[in-house]
Amino acid sequence: MAINDEALDVIFRAARTHRHWLDKPVSPALLMAIYDLMRWGPTSGNTNPGRIVFVTSREAKERLKPHLDAGNVEKTMTAPVTAILGYDVEFARNMHKLNPRAGAFADAAANQVTAFRNGSLQGAYFIIAARSLGLDCGPMSGFDNAGVDREFFAGTAVKSNFLCNLGYGDAAKLYPRGERLSFDEACRIV
Repeated sequence: MAINDEALDVIFRAARTHRHWLDKPVSPALLMAIYDLMRWGPTSGNTNPGRIVFVTSREAKERLKPHLDAGNVEKTMTAPVTAILGYDVEFARNMHKLNPRAGAFADAAANQVTAFRNGSLQGAYFIIAARSLGLDCGPMSGFDNAGVDREFFAGTAVKSNFLCNLGYGDAAKLYPRGERLSFDEACRIV
């Protein structure tokens, strides 16, 4: 069953990347609801390597700040929430629970690729879930991954992938919408 056009607009066509935020908090319950939706998105072999740190406090934002590129500091510091989307390269330790029929995941190099690819998929599901629950998103690169990993994932096998600011965007400060490639520019049917 397809969802209606209004829902498609909220998730894709009318959704925008926000850089300016209204001073309106995002509740922990809403952050939990985002995860509860995104976790159901498919990953290969049900590996589910995605991991998230929700940076909400002033103190945690100050820990993140030195690792941000200059152009990302203000929009991150003013966002109600910054999610650090990561991936666990040791996801295989949970496969007994997630997919007991799966074989061994003994190849570390293959596991790195699997974790990054499927963690990225889960990051996309995260954005769709957040938008579907009424939040605006500002996904971005432009940070020191190694520094963020030391600061927020020390002692774990989790690596940062990208950041996503969350909240209620200030629509009055949106940039003009950028173009997208057409089907013929980006796709082939063979």
